[in-house]
Amino acid sequence: MTAARLRPMRWWDIEPVMELELRLFPEDAWSRGMYWSELADTGPGGTRHYTVAVDGDGAVVGYAGLMAVGAEGDVQTIAVAEDQQGAGLGARLLADLVAEAARRQCAELLLEVRMDNPRAQRLYERFGFEPVGIRRGYYQPANVDALVMRLDNPKEPADG
Repeated sequence: MTAARLRPMRWWDIEPVMELELRLFPEDAWSRGMYWSELADTGPGGTRHYTVAVDGDGAVVGYAGLMAVGAEGDVQTIAVAEDQQGAGLGARLLADLVAEAARRQCAELLLEVRMDNPRAQRLYERFGFEPVGIRRGYYQPANVDALVMRLDNPKEPADG
């Protein structure tokens, strides 16, 4: 399997992203409108940064998004196709967001992760994120709590 290539997300990626979104997050998927709104703020001076991972055939196999306002960054979303999980793609996508937060001089980077997703929590911990709180019933309609995690002073990876 050829390593996926990361590139900026564009409007034509919304449909393949939605296919993944609905498969991976059937209970609390974002809408097309949410992605359109997010991408509308990715241009120069915008507060958003979105990346897709594409395989050798050009198919979208992952995506990630960042919001950066002032000194605070927030991981909006991160997802990897089922057949690509466990191969380091989630880490590559997260590294892209951390690097962008560092470029934008964010003092902290926050995220919410489902309490019932220990695999994702371990990934975030490897990057230095630490638990700072819980949002009760954050993921609806499943009523699943979110663990809030924070990375202070995100740094661009030495290799990137």
